[in-house]
Amino acid sequence: MVTPAGLVCDLMVTPVKTLGRNDSLSIADDLMNMDRIRHLPVLDEDGRLAGILSQRDLYFNALLRGLGYGTVAKERTLKEIPVKMCMADDPITVTPDTTLEEAARLMLEHKIGALPVVEDEKLAGLITETDFLRAFTGMDYHPAG
Repeated sequence: MVTPAGLVCDLMVTPVKTLGRNDSLSIADDLMNMDRIRHLPVLDEDGRLAGILSQRDLYFNALLRGLGYGTVAKERTLKEIPVKMCMADDPITVTPDTTLEEAARLMLEHKIGALPVVEDEKLAGLITETDFLRAFTGMDYHPAG
């Protein structure tokens, strides 16, 4: 069982599914649905973390643009909008050696469900509220990314 004194590296998911800044929202939607995940880190052209896209960001922004349209219009809208238009820029991050207590505090304080884990300016993993729940309940559930 993991304790709050543990480290982010004890719980983080790796490898992580990612998106590029210019990928379409339809790719994000497909990945989230296929792998049952709610957060996707977004990388720039040099492979550095550029942002994070949550399922809420995806649906809220797509809804605003596609309000009142049917399924075909929604799909067309998702294909036309790049991830960079909806992602959260400059996400709050942690390192693998950040304590779990600090990571949880950051998530609660900023009301976010995931923290990209960065080491040497590269994405090393992702820790989510689900990872905390899994660890503290003893359930062994790991989605694909």
